[in-house]
Amino acid sequence: MSLTDSLKSFTLPAAPDFLIEARNHDLGKLSIAGVDEAGRGPLAGPVTAAAVILDPDNLPRGLNDSKKLTEKRREILFDEILKTSHVAWCSLNAETIDTINIREAALRAMEISVSHLPIKTDYVMIDGRDVPRALKGIGEAFVKGDARSLSIAAASIIAKVVRDRMMVEADKHFPEYGFAGHKGYGSQKHRDAIHEFGPCPIHRKSFSPIKQMVENIKP
Repeated sequence: MSLTDSLKSFTLPAAPDFLIEARNHDLGKLSIAGVDEAGRGPLAGPVTAAAVILDPDNLPRGLNDSKKLTEKRREILFDEILKTSHVAWCSLNAETIDTINIREAALRAMEISVSHLPIKTDYVMIDGRDVPRALKGIGEAFVKGDARSLSIAAASIIAKVVRDRMMVEADKHFPEYGFAGHKGYGSQKHRDAIHEFGPCPIHRKSFSPIKQMVENIKP
């Protein structure tokens, strides 16, 4: 069966659960981290990754893929995850993204997040298709992992809230772009502001339409 056929036949659970973690606990992997990132697609701001080791005996209620939660619910769960779990995160700025590309920046942020956890991990569950190089020995990638695993869902919430807060702060410094609203994604309002004011220091110069704009104004 091809990868495409496999993905077509893959059925997600109604909500993320702790089954994958439980199976690995039974295999002796007692310290299990979920890892996810936020901010691959925006035209501005950092990419942020988070790593979370949940307490199996104290799982926050209502964990889900961050994209399926309201902003208010994410904020509540953010605090609950911090209270009950081991958590670390890393944000890499637009300059780094432009230098090494967004994929490498996201993977590097994941590596750094795991390395900053307060306890050693036996097994790392990563959302997506890629396992960062530094995690090859202990990491496994899960397509749509934030919809399958509570650990990855928790990491998605941490990464999303941290990045959103950074973009709200950026809005105070560059209010003309409306970062607090669209968080750096390519909304029409954001694109219009870029064309009116040009890119600011936190815009990703390697991303279209910013790359095209920069090339057009070169002498």
